[in-house]
Amino acid sequence: MEFNLELPQNEFFIRSVSAEGIRVHKDLYTGAFIISGEGIIPDWQVNSVEDINADSLQVIFDQQPEVILIGTGKTQIFLPPSVQAHFFRRNFGFEVMSTDAACRTFNVLVTEGRCVVAALLPITP
Repeated sequence: MEFNLELPQNEFFIRSVSAEGIRVHKDLYTGAFIISGEGIIPDWQVNSVEDINADSLQVIFDQQPEVILIGTGKTQIFLPPSVQAHFFRRNFGFEVMSTDAACRTFNVLVTEGRCVVAALLPITP
């Protein structure tokens, strides 16, 4: 018996994650970027967790996702309470995890048809 996986054509999926970068379809992203099932914002102006603030989060909030994933690089680094407060004030669910875990979770949620946005910092050695 033959099985075919049918997925809507307008959804973005992460194909691989490594120290080299994050591959989405055929494109390789080496810096921080934001991805949803509908598109990519390629140049998220964040270089580390310390750079995440109200201004850098606004582009994510504008998309009105159900859930937000923050990939913090090679290891999980929790956001300071002052940054977490921006999510709570706007009633957005969010998870902070390593970037490779955020990529896997993103793919699962997109496949389930969830409205998810992932903001991903690169994995650097």
